[in-house]
Amino acid sequence: MMITTAISKLTEGISLTFEEVTEATQEIMTGQATAAQIAGYLTALRIKGESANEIAGMATVMRQHAQKVDYQGDLLDLVGTGGDSVGPFNISTAACFVMAASGIKIAKHGNRAMSGLMGSADLLETLGIKIDLSPEGVQGCIEQVGLGFMFAPAFHPATKHAAPVRRELGIRTVFNILGPLTNPASAAYQLIGVPNPETAEKIASVLAILGTKKSWVVCGNDGMDEITTTDETFAWEITGKKVRPFSLTPEDAGLKRSTIADIKPANLNESISMFHESLSSIDSPRKDIVLLSSGAGFTIMGVTPDIRAGVAMAREIIDSGEPVSKINELIEFSKTVN
Repeated sequence: MMITTAISKLTEGISLTFEEVTEATQEIMTGQATAAQIAGYLTALRIKGESANEIAGMATVMRQHAQKVDYQGDLLDLVGTGGDSVGPFNISTAACFVMAASGIKIAKHGNRAMSGLMGSADLLETLGIKIDLSPEGVQGCIEQVGLGFMFAPAFHPATKHAAPVRRELGIRTVFNILGPLTNPASAAYQLIGVPNPETAEKIASVLAILGTKKSWVVCGNDGMDEITTTDETFAWEITGKKVRPFSLTPEDAGLKRSTIADIKPANLNESISMFHESLSSIDSPRKDIVLLSSGAGFTIMGVTPDIRAGVAMAREIIDSGEPVSKINELIEFSKTVN
């Protein structure tokens, strides 16, 4: 089996070819690999350090095995890998509703909490939105509401063979960064938040290998997997196969700096409260950081020429109350589909 060959190479510090990693991943996804082999493979890969080529190979196989949402048109996903050291409230989820309120179609791919108190799935469920939808149900949400949520475990059933191994290992593995790279609706535009520059640069290279219309990979200098308002943000713009690194500050977007305490909830109730506050007409650091991600989304989609203009547009949309209307719309519509 290829997975045993792969483990042998990885333990010697040798990177796998694209073909080798896809074959080994197929063996994992189809249940041919044993739990011990999966554990050995994931651990050896982590110790060696995953190359962009290896991550791209695994993402390719995961995409092949995913339940697919068949939507014809441009889609945007705003997503974080999780695992950051800050644990802010659900910034990217809030920004998704701002984007949807503008008419941009959102295909949000997410899961339960990894680093924060609530993952996107936890939050949407708490709001009353049905998350266990079929591909057809998600497609309906995108078409009718402008935002569909794909609960990762339901859309990637083939990963079930690795799930118990990952839980027992208890360490971060390559699977922790594959989520944003395996959107079941094939969103061609993405804003991906990553907790450190090394991983961010790697994911940017992976997107260039896999292909994307336009995406940003971002990481805050404060350790947040978001475009941050507390510090500088390092970013990589990927257009097709071309990668352009850049950086930005809150001031570049016309916003004031805040502190970690302003955006880090102490408990679940505070997390939900911060989410709602970020989408209200009242100015606050919570609202500012959602404006920043929303402004980036508008810039990625080419709706605005730069993030400052994107932030101004996002502010108008939030102040109109439309994002909250979108939440209520999704709550009601999600109940009518399977």
